Amino acid sequence: MKRVVLKVGSAVLTQDGKLALERLNNLVQLIAKLKKQDVEVILVSSGAVAAGFTSLPLDKKSVTNRQALAAMGQPLLMKHYKERFKEHGIICAQMLLIADDFDSRKRTAFAKGAIEVLLQNKVLPIINENDVTATDELLFGDNDQLAAHVTYYFEADLLAILTDIDGYYNKNPHQHDDAQLQKFVHSISDEMLEGEHTPNTQFATGGIVTKLKAADFLLKRDIPMYLSSGFDLSYATEFLVNNSHVGGTVFKKA
Repeated sequence: MKRVVLKVGSAVLTQDGKLALERLNNLVQLIAKLKKQDVEVILVSSGAVAAGFTSLPLDKKSVTNRQALAAMGQPLLMKHYKERFKEHGIICAQMLLIADDFDSRKRTAFAKGAIEVLLQNKVLPIINENDVTATDELLFGDNDQLAAHVTYYFEADLLAILTDIDGYYNKNPHQHDDAQLQKFVHSISDEMLEGEHTPNTQFATGGIVTKLKAADFLLKRDIPMYLSSGFDLSYATEFLVNNSHVGGTVFKKA
């Protein structure tokens, strides 16, 4: 594994209306371990709206308010990342994209060129959706699809999504005690994609369906995806650092 995209959502990065700095720091430590193994890492991170809310608690039901919160919160989020990564001697860079950027060959090529320069110089690219203009993302959740597009167009070997569940279950584990974790998923059915978007926090915009759509996008292009908990990074560390599939779900063609 030479290049991996890590995607972390607001459900992981926020708690009680604030940034969850301990979990952010744990994420930084995981990335530092990967980079020590000469793995090229691209981080796709949510959390701008939540960061902005800590400075100005606007009503998040309004799209324009959420756009304003994102504008305030993005530099705050990057400030926290830069401080934590500096402790590991890692320089990070910010790139704001939306899925539409990948509809233009020219824009995609420019973005990929910048990514390549950053990675060649051991800089960590931190990509976030441009919440100020991407109103569809704010309403429905498109960061998982953005991460999938980043993985494909920037030629990564794997997308790892760190979220508020520890993998994909055959049933909703919050509603069914007999739900079983699926360690491997080889295909995504239409039925799986027809579920409801069920974000579990006030700042989250997606749910399991957006992650399945990301997996489906990558499976069709023969790129694996890994889904695991962002609250406890034990399984993710075992899988990404130690190449041991103890927990979490791998979406990969059979």
